[in-house]
Amino acid sequence: MPRRKSPEDLSLEELRRLLVEKRRRARQERLERFRRTGRALTLTPDVSQTSLDSLVSAPVVETADEDTRPRPRRARRTWLDRVLLAVEVLAVVGLILVLFNGLNILRDLNREVAAALEQPSPTPTPLIMAVVLPSGHTPPTSPGGARPNEAEIPEHLRPLVQSLADLPIPTPSAEQAIRIQIPAIGVDAPVVMGDGWEQLKKGVGQHIGSANPGENGNVVLSAHNDIFGELFRHLDKLQPGDQVILYTQQRQYVYIVIRTEIVEPTAVEVMAPTNEPTVTLISCYPYLVDKQRIVVFAKLQSP
Repeated sequence: MPRRKSPEDLSLEELRRLLVEKRRRARQERLERFRRTGRALTLTPDVSQTSLDSLVSAPVVETADEDTRPRPRRARRTWLDRVLLAVEVLAVVGLILVLFNGLNILRDLNREVAAALEQPSPTPTPLIMAVVLPSGHTPPTSPGGARPNEAEIPEHLRPLVQSLADLPIPTPSAEQAIRIQIPAIGVDAPVVMGDGWEQLKKGVGQHIGSANPGENGNVVLSAHNDIFGELFRHLDKLQPGDQVILYTQQRQYVYIVIRTEIVEPTAVEVMAPTNEPTVTLISCYPYLVDKQRIVVFAKLQSP
């Protein structure tokens, strides 16, 4: 009989085997005890190994119920997407309509502004002295003395001239001539607007509608030669190069005489507008006869 070893003499491996064996015997005894008392159950498999293998190898097929489970959520999202798409389409259509309407309004406004800014084509209007040159009168030595010489006006035009004689005088402006000096013949006189009989009693008259000093155009000035101060008596003594100085409220303008002409009272073309700054001086001629007109032309001196 082999000698039993004490626990101190056993190795770790031997101790482990003893412990396992002890536990196995205890578990076996407990199982035998359960069997004797009827507490142990014997389990028999109800599924064969073959059926298990078929279950493991069979492919998993999704059922119809599994496919339809997320459909309610997807349907709700599709409906919401359609609503948002409709809103976006309506917004784009509305924006296009607003832009189109805005363009129409802008086009109409531009058309109205252009129509408001469009200047009507200027049309010539009859002037007071459109038929004869201003300053016409009978000589002071004639029977009845000096008076407007209506004999110079064609008979069929006399009613027109008489109707235009009482036109209102424009309000004076800062650009209007207020004084004239002609050093060569000693003229220094005021300038008034208008060249009718009453205006020429006060000084040199500027024809209504003619240009202002310094402007492109013709400044038409007239005065008597043998009545009311005889302001333009010596126009026939002016020579090319002589100065005609016009004053406004702001400055003075120097014009240079270029020529002199003797014309008939009906030569109204000498009053026509010009494309450059000019001045035209008109008076009756000859002295104390007054059957013609003396016209002096001058142009603005270059700065």
